Amino acid sequence: MWEHIYFNINMKKLFVLPAVALALSFAACGGSENKSTTTTTETTSSSETVETETVPGIENVEVSNNITVESNDQMKFDKELLRVKAGEAVTLTLKNVGTLPKESMGHNLIVLKPGVDVATFAGEATAAADNDYIPKTSLSSIAAHTKLLGPGEEDKITFTLDKGVYTFICSFPGHYGVMQGKIVAE
Repeated sequence: MWEHIYFNINMKKLFVLPAVALALSFAACGGSENKSTTTTTETTSSSETVETETVPGIENVEVSNNITVESNDQMKFDKELLRVKAGEAVTLTLKNVGTLPKESMGHNLIVLKPGVDVATFAGEATAAADNDYIPKTSLSSIAAHTKLLGPGEEDKITFTLDKGVYTFICSFPGHYGVMQGKIVAE
């Protein structure tokens, strides 16, 4: 009988010890995932360091401070990556080329300041139907915005951006998840 108990204890050790060792090795290696960052450090003329986001594909986008963006019934902007000269006036025209009514498929274009949490902003925007889905409580998060457009409408705005990367979205409820892009001001 004692031999049977001794055998069971040894067998348990045989299975438990490798399992514990394996768990410890996973725990020790957990922080070694290869996470690439999307930031680079640039030095300005005043020897001040500024963190800027690197945007893949920006090298293929022409610099232009006169931009037209179209929105449509498929909840898409025709451009998702824009490149402008920082410190100079940007003229942006948003055209709603869709045919669905403004109440169900209205579009705007809001340029958010760097660092703004898009999901939080969009959640606040949902409650701002009376103000074209532009939350008055978050105006400090906005660099520029168009009005809410119905089918065939367009709006032209002029603004200036400091050097950086800005997210732009449509804040009509449910649209921001697919209707967003980046403006790189350099």
